[in-house]
Amino acid sequence: MFKFFKSKLKKLSISLKKFSIGRKLKSLFSKKNDKTLFDELEKLFYESDLGVKISIELTDKVREILKKDPNTSADEILKILKTELLNEVIEKKEIDLKKPHVVMIVGVNGSGKTTSIAKVANYYKDLGKKVLLIAADTYRAAAVEQLSSWAQKIGVDIVKSKQGSDPSSVVFDGLTAAKNRDIDIVIIDTAGRLHTKINLMQELEKIKRVSNNVIENSPHETLLVVDATSGQNGVDAAKIFNSYTPISSIFLTKLDGTAKGGIVLSIQKEIKVPIKWIGLGETLNDITDFDAKDFIEDLLSTD
Repeated sequence: MFKFFKSKLKKLSISLKKFSIGRKLKSLFSKKNDKTLFDELEKLFYESDLGVKISIELTDKVREILKKDPNTSADEILKILKTELLNEVIEKKEIDLKKPHVVMIVGVNGSGKTTSIAKVANYYKDLGKKVLLIAADTYRAAAVEQLSSWAQKIGVDIVKSKQGSDPSSVVFDGLTAAKNRDIDIVIIDTAGRLHTKINLMQELEKIKRVSNNVIENSPHETLLVVDATSGQNGVDAAKIFNSYTPISSIFLTKLDGTAKGGIVLSIQKEIKVPIKWIGLGETLNDITDFDAKDFIEDLLSTD
């Protein structure tokens, strides 16, 4: 397992360094006397998906540093910025995996939700856990079909129903089956239709209520899947979901493509929720744990 994560972290490091802002920052700091420095600096932070708040805070920090000592080196400034960003990170909490441990997955359609569910299911299966998937996104036939296909490929159980069925009824059947089959981990897929916010809220609330009735205090985790390439839209989606149902942690997908890593910190700044997983590709093994220190080192790397 250690070798697995080591290889994935290396892949993440290489991916982040492709669009690392460290080199660009160092280049800007070489022009300390340029009147446009701070405007360019704030623009660079914002274009790296760090969001307005963090971009302004970091720019003000650099302004403060150079005001105190105009001769502060670029490397020293980067070191201070790394500390500032690390302070923005929300720490993950250790979770006691009760049996069955119920995880509800939420996220906008197209964010990579189904693939992420498969990755998490496969991860737990590799740990020797007995996993059950519940296909409660009953509004899209493709969602049920895709999840069924992944379940078959991974070799885990799935509970599903016909398209258009009541999602909470599928959840009831799935959780009842989980208790009867001695399941360790239950993963519930849900719909992600943000254009019908009221219906979404009501549906999620009903699923949670039914879940708690079948297995006390469940779902034990609510995992939000966010597309790292979606920029500010991803941050907005995170805020909407968190306002409807408290999010436990985040699975950030598609960080292997054109995504800028700053979105991780931008989301945490807005909703105060830890990043748990990062998706690095389309295969089942393209998943890694989130390590804030390594992440920020790579994001501000000058290599």
